[in-house]
Amino acid sequence: MGLQWTAVAIFLYAEIAMIVILCLPFISARRWQSIFQLRIWNFMARFWNKVFLTMIIILIVLFLDAVREVRKYSGKEIGTDAKLQPNMFDHLHMKLFRAQRNLYISGFAVFLWLVMKRLVTLINQLASVSGNTAALQAQAESANQTAEKYLKDNEQLKQTLMEGKGDKASAEGMELLRKEVEKLKEELKTSGDALKKSQSEADGMKKQTEGLAREYDRLLKEHQELQVRLSSKRSRIMTCWVIHHLGKTLSEWHSNPLASGSHRLEDFKEFSFCHQTTVS
Repeated sequence: MGLQWTAVAIFLYAEIAMIVILCLPFISARRWQSIFQLRIWNFMARFWNKVFLTMIIILIVLFLDAVREVRKYSGKEIGTDAKLQPNMFDHLHMKLFRAQRNLYISGFAVFLWLVMKRLVTLINQLASVSGNTAALQAQAESANQTAEKYLKDNEQLKQTLMEGKGDKASAEGMELLRKEVEKLKEELKTSGDALKKSQSEADGMKKQTEGLAREYDRLLKEHQELQVRLSSKRSRIMTCWVIHHLGKTLSEWHSNPLASGSHRLEDFKEFSFCHQTTVS
């Protein structure tokens, strides 16, 4: 057996062992799923498709080579030269046996490789379905418990009504509800009155604010008018005073130049006093 066929045979034996382990009944599908979710398998899952396709191609090539060898040695007939050699018949059958052996090894390796991949996929799907089934079963059990509880409550209510206690309980409940409604109505009425009062106060404050704003505008306008009048009056008074005293000073200067200095000082004092009086 050549090196490549030895490797194919070892690969076939490994496939058989792996399939047997996967088919063990005491290992559940959820346990296999937890094993497949380990870090090492997550790392290998990145290259799983490439490895699968590569192995399929290699095994198919070896299978086709084995088919070729089988056809090669199956169609040969023993000629006259072979009859002269007594071992030729055994040699041809040995070659045919090896070709058939390689054909079976490579064929079963390809078949079991596909079976193992499909088996792993089905185990993962079965684990997912079993997990969903467990969740649905838990929900169904909780729903059944709730339904049973409601049925028991319904039965108790029916028994209470049949015994005549239901009318009394309903009357008490209606009385409590009536009191609660009246209380809520009173609170609503109180809140409405407070709201109306707040709205009226807000309207009064708004009107008062508008009146104050108008009064402020009027006073501001009057103040501006008074300032304009005061400034115009002050300018007229100052102009008249300057003209009057200027004429007086000129006349005194012509009549007595020496006494003009003292008169200038008195005029300056009078001008200052007049200016302060006008400003105030």
